[in-house]
Amino acid sequence: MYDAALVDAIIPLMPGLPERLDPGDGPDVLDVGTGQGHAVNLPARAFPAGRFTGMDMSESGIAAARLSLRNAHFGLADAAAVTGPYDLVTAFGVIHDLVRPAQTLAAVAGALRDDGVFLMGDIAASSKLEENLDLPLGPALPTFSVFSCMTVSLGEGGVPGRGRGRARGPYGAGRPRCAC
Repeated sequence: MYDAALVDAIIPLMPGLPERLDPGDGPDVLDVGTGQGHAVNLPARAFPAGRFTGMDMSESGIAAARLSLRNAHFGLADAAAVTGPYDLVTAFGVIHDLVRPAQTLAAVAGALRDDGVFLMGDIAASSKLEENLDLPLGPALPTFSVFSCMTVSLGEGGVPGRGRGRARGPYGAGRPRCAC
């Protein structure tokens, strides 16, 4: 979903981030919930001095991610157990799926260097269908949540109500969504 725009449009949204990714010694970058590793492999090619790591709970995703890039590495890990230090941590479309999203965000904060950056992309949807009608695919978001997002969370031992899925919104969460 982010492939076409990641290097040329999304990374530059953070002022100075492209320059930070391309220093002589290279930054340490982690992608949480990397899936098939696109958010690792694309910038690893674009910024060859960096050290890029992708972590996910999916063995098949990690296996598909490995492209033999010398600066990209992948491993199976629980997102709530992230340790650092990293200059940049990314999480694209994953926090809403996690069994322990609050613990993951706390672990990410602890894994960042003092001047580190957390770049997160997710859908800003409501748990009230009528508030999603103007979003692309808005009415379908609850279906995606039930058949994919919540299933992933519950399949990993999640407690109903914690990893709430794509359309949890502020009402389903009991408090506003993270605006990271």
